[in-house]
Amino acid sequence: MIKFKKMWSLLTVTALITLTACGSSGTSNENAKNGNATENTQSEADAAFAKGKYDPPIEFSAVLMPKKYVQGDTKENNVHDRWMLETLGMKHKDTWYPANDDQYRQKLQLAIASGEKLPDFVFASTNAVLTNQLIDSGQFIAIDELFDKYANKILKDHVAAHPELWYPFTKDGKKYNLPILEYTDNDDTLLWLREDWMEKLNLEAPKTIADLENIMDKFKNENPDGLAPKDVYPLAITLKNNTNTWMGQLDWLFGAYGTIEEQWNKDKDGNLEYGSINPGAKQALAKLSEWMDKGYIHTDSALWDEGKSAESFTKGAAGILPGANWVPDWPAPDLMKNVPGAKIKGYPVPAGPDGLIGTKWQNSGVNASIMINKDAKHPEAIFLYYNYLLDNLANPAAGSQYEYGFAKGYDWDMIDGKPTSDKDKIKDFSNEFPFLTGPARIPDLFMKTLVKLADGETPVTPYEKQMAEFRKPENWAAGKVVMSQLDVRKQNYFTGAATPTMVSKWNLLRQSEMETFNKIVYGKLPVDAFDQFVANWKSNGGDQITKEVNEWFKSVSSAK
Repeated sequence: MIKFKKMWSLLTVTALITLTACGSSGTSNENAKNGNATENTQSEADAAFAKGKYDPPIEFSAVLMPKKYVQGDTKENNVHDRWMLETLGMKHKDTWYPANDDQYRQKLQLAIASGEKLPDFVFASTNAVLTNQLIDSGQFIAIDELFDKYANKILKDHVAAHPELWYPFTKDGKKYNLPILEYTDNDDTLLWLREDWMEKLNLEAPKTIADLENIMDKFKNENPDGLAPKDVYPLAITLKNNTNTWMGQLDWLFGAYGTIEEQWNKDKDGNLEYGSINPGAKQALAKLSEWMDKGYIHTDSALWDEGKSAESFTKGAAGILPGANWVPDWPAPDLMKNVPGAKIKGYPVPAGPDGLIGTKWQNSGVNASIMINKDAKHPEAIFLYYNYLLDNLANPAAGSQYEYGFAKGYDWDMIDGKPTSDKDKIKDFSNEFPFLTGPARIPDLFMKTLVKLADGETPVTPYEKQMAEFRKPENWAAGKVVMSQLDVRKQNYFTGAATPTMVSKWNLLRQSEMETFNKIVYGKLPVDAFDQFVANWKSNGGDQITKEVNEWFKSVSSAK
């Protein structure tokens, strides 16, 4: 998938609930011991940061998931590790190399439960359950002082602009996880339309839901490809598990009626409310039911996940796919193969009848995190490593050793006297380097670059040139559309672990939500059934969960 990959997938919440949290008895002694170790190595750490590397080299352990190795490299001896030793004076010792996510989860569970030695640097997804279990184990240190002293300007500037990114990593006023940065706005919603159909029907951009309905009617009943109405279901969506998701999503429709479903939004008083019980959700469901009845939505949508919903678009049976800016890279190429002459274009999300517009926004620029073992001899080392990546590889300077890529002969090479990153021209091409933190990314750089390219500006920096080469013009234009609608994004403000009542009640509440909503959409229940759903939601634990969510939010948002 061209969508920027997560370092590894979210670990299953239900499995993580079983993670045994060791008691924190002896934690103060361990912290004291760690404090002494930190003090003893302080001069060594300061010297390393002053020089940019450890001399003599240090050893540490970490967690590295499977990667592709070429040119005789192995997980224990590869171009990244040789670079890390030469450039930063660091090398692996006793690092974990799990075969997959499940094996990593199991190994982590057993290690914490049995007291087995954990790596110095433990990678964690942004899964709140995992984070809280690891914090509660007492095996990891708070990073407040380390961050203040060693984090570079890129990191500090971003967290200052987005203090909410600390919420999942904060407990009792202390921060425990080093955030790993990701591109912001990369999954923001826009609508991808069959532009060849739009042109043939002489249709204009849909500015309102009413405009979109007119387009869907034309796509279905006056199809430019000559498809019979029974073979066209203009809007490709998923109704299977989540509708506030990354493709085939419906956040934009709910947003047109003043809420974002399946997330916790701020109400007019600044308190958090669950978006699916907001009165606007009832209006959105009424509209979906109407669209289902008119055949604008396929009757199998409740069986389709995100990928499956896109198939109706790529097969040519749908003309509208809600998605992100990267749709031209995937899955749109399948459309071009299946329907010669097809064209697509990304459009802003439309406004509702009262002029309301809204989309999800759940990315504060964090992809995952790293926790530091309380027994790590060089807890600051991960900062030296990550700082270097952010400073040198995330936006490489012209003329630097990283101008064309990380390693010559791997992700770039000289072909016919010219540098290239074309994987089809490079023998054994690979850009899957085992970076401890994943690829370095400056959160706002990607979208800024797309907008610059969309505006017709000449790419100047190595990064801009790479984006111009590898991203399609439709992608550039979509980035500009996304950035033109920044003010309509609605953030999910609850990023903590499941509250006490959530643990016992949430699965049933979500099941009731999906069943009720789908029955309304499919006409098996009247729209007014929404009101009874809300009443039941509140009395069956929803009110208590709302109270607990707001207590959590106040505790983390007030933490300094």
